[in-house]
Amino acid sequence: MIIGLTGPNASGKGEAARYIESKGFVYHSLSDILRDEAKRLSIEPLRENLIKLGNKLRRKNKASFLAEETIKKLAPAQNHIVDSIRNPAEVEALKRLDDFILVGVNAPVEMRFKRGIDRKRPGDAQTLDDFIEKEKKENKNDPRNQQLKKCLQLVDALIINDSTLEKFYKKIDETIKKYKKT
Repeated sequence: MIIGLTGPNASGKGEAARYIESKGFVYHSLSDILRDEAKRLSIEPLRENLIKLGNKLRRKNKASFLAEETIKKLAPAQNHIVDSIRNPAEVEALKRLDDFILVGVNAPVEMRFKRGIDRKRPGDAQTLDDFIEKEKKENKNDPRNQQLKKCLQLVDALIINDSTLEKFYKKIDETIKKYKKT
């Protein structure tokens, strides 16, 4: 089984990925390719820089580039979790794989903003208005840029992460059970 994760900033994708990895899935992130490239180019790996770099790589290569590079790392006969899917072409490339499902993770914007503040990552928005404005910029209607809203429209399952971790994990378990082939 290959589970892909998509969703907006601070929705809980990273927490979902860690939880699924703890179930024996091999973890991959499309952002790892960006972080490696940023390191190679001596670019500080801040969210904004990684977004620009990802958009640049999609324009230079093709919109599905990050997914195709990650697909090369997926060993058969293993369960995988693929995090940081941010472009519909990445979804399309991954959906060509047998046993792939795309899971969207979302939460109310106010809750996501608070989580962003709590995790204190450099470059994160400091006001709710700034947070919302950054999301608008990150969802430009350019097929080579990240388009999280469009990715969310392509999900096989949507998990709303608006309660406790225990309830979130239960929703993840139910989703895996629903789609896992025996």
